[in-house]
Amino acid sequence: RPAQAAQPTSEEAANIEVVNQFCAAFTAPLDWPRITSHLTADCKYRATQTAPMVEGPAAIEAFLDSFAGNASAIEWEIVDTWARGPVVVDDRIDRFTLPDQQLDIPVVGVFHLIDGKIAEWTDFVFGIEL
Repeated sequence: RPAQAAQPTSEEAANIEVVNQFCAAFTAPLDWPRITSHLTADCKYRATQTAPMVEGPAAIEAFLDSFAGNASAIEWEIVDTWARGPVVVDDRIDRFTLPDQQLDIPVVGVFHLIDGKIAEWTDFVFGIEL
């Protein structure tokens, strides 16, 4: 018998939509108020499975801007997304056109949402050293 995924609940569908909007906001030039509007005031972010935690929208913005702020083009392509309650997992390719290189980074992002905002976010990066 073929396996089938359950249809997302209304909460899960809403959480997927928040994460999709968040990922879609990563375009050049970066609009930080639009991006950080999806985060809780105490959001925690881990850039890779071995990176230290960055806490709070301002610190997350500073961290990400140091890497992506000078990109002339940014696209986060979502390959697949699923949710289980307040947790959303997306398989994506983060593309950055930087002054000296083009980066295509395969990522699995894990997001925990509270009241429609991202409270914790970890990216698991594969096949590339950052």
